[in-house]
Amino acid sequence: MNNMPKTHLIVGVEKHSIAHKLHIKAGDKVVSVNGEAINDIFDYRFLIADEFVTLEIEKSGGKKEIYDIEKNYEDDLGLEFGTSLMDEYHSCSNRCIFCFIDQMPPGMRETLYFKDDDSRLSFLQGNYITLTNMNDSDIDRIIRYRMEPINISVHTTDPDLRVSMLHNRRAGEVLGYIKRLADAEIVMNAQIVMCKGINDGEKLERTLADLMEYAPVLQSVSVVPAGLTKFREKLYPLKPVDRQSALQTIEIIERFQKRAMKKHGIHFCHASDELYLLAGLEMPEEERYDGYMQLENGVGMLRLLEEEYTSVLNESEDPGCISERHISLACGHSAYAYIRKFADMFVQRYGGRIDVYEIRNDFFGETITVSGLICGCDLIAQLKGKDLGDELLIPVNMLRAGEEYFLDDITISQLESETGTKITVVPGSGEGLFRALAGLEIKDYRRQIYEQTDSGDSRQA
Repeated sequence: MNNMPKTHLIVGVEKHSIAHKLHIKAGDKVVSVNGEAINDIFDYRFLIADEFVTLEIEKSGGKKEIYDIEKNYEDDLGLEFGTSLMDEYHSCSNRCIFCFIDQMPPGMRETLYFKDDDSRLSFLQGNYITLTNMNDSDIDRIIRYRMEPINISVHTTDPDLRVSMLHNRRAGEVLGYIKRLADAEIVMNAQIVMCKGINDGEKLERTLADLMEYAPVLQSVSVVPAGLTKFREKLYPLKPVDRQSALQTIEIIERFQKRAMKKHGIHFCHASDELYLLAGLEMPEEERYDGYMQLENGVGMLRLLEEEYTSVLNESEDPGCISERHISLACGHSAYAYIRKFADMFVQRYGGRIDVYEIRNDFFGETITVSGLICGCDLIAQLKGKDLGDELLIPVNMLRAGEEYFLDDITISQLESETGTKITVVPGSGEGLFRALAGLEIKDYRRQIYEQTDSGDSRQA
């Protein structure tokens, strides 16, 4: 077994930084800080956050040097490393019965098949983790570094059922880590991917009751329906969530919300927008979302969008030159009624023509209705030859995070070429939607979010 401490290659040094003044260069390696080995960025950041730092460096020629550094507490050293984590991502060891990645067709971008289960990404980027690949020392480190909030994929608090759902023998026993984190007052959020007939109904009631014992440190729990694509051959035979099961789930959640408000002053648990849409119910009022803590999990996105959009629409002056403007929007089935309503509100106030196209998801299957999983091929197939007007607006969550590719690697330029229409990407805010409809300048739309997700769909709306 190799017991040599891990070293970290320096790929760059910021000019005029502490490291630059000490003549530390790209190609050198960090061996330790304050005598402690460095596993990743969290060790490094925690240990250099001091006024006196001892830095051990292995020079490119192999010689080791010690630097005793006196600095301001918050000063960075100016070192740059090859990856943002200074380590590899931790992959998922589960085989969840609802895993969306297992339902992807072959031949797609390699990164789309990577399953992470990394507590560091939970802290940095909001990803959800199952705790199954963690041990006591990992939990100790979260507590030591105050890595919060930590987002946990719970799904059920029944240990045996969790083992069955995640196909991991540790899935039940690691639920005890939630108590350790709560006792240390590490802020947490949780999610439940609801599978019809498996962890809903009475099972869901038990899970919510168990998790409420950790409130308000566990500050929110979202319940989202499992997303089922048409590529489920040889996978667990899950049934899609229908209106009746959505209604039942919402009734349970809203009952627990009342209990949580009385006991903790927060609503605590929340149904995703998709559940309300499946149930045919209006979205809850804004105050019931407790500050929208789980937007990226599809909880409250439509309510927040409506609140922001209505506010901007009511307060904005006439942008002018609208009466002759003809544009189109494309979205998934879930958001269609809302986007149609917003477009009508705009036309009634300012005039012009806005067509809204509800895109059917032929790529993944019609049961996938969120805009964030619409692929470029479906946009082309269903919009080519249509009179789309001056431009076509698409929501940013259709695109790969930070780039101009759809999930099937079709680019915005290809979509423009196939439809013969200018494409405008709309940020996920009410102001962004208003400015796009009015033809005003839009700020950078790109979102910096880690590409994949633990289980189902984090690209809601």
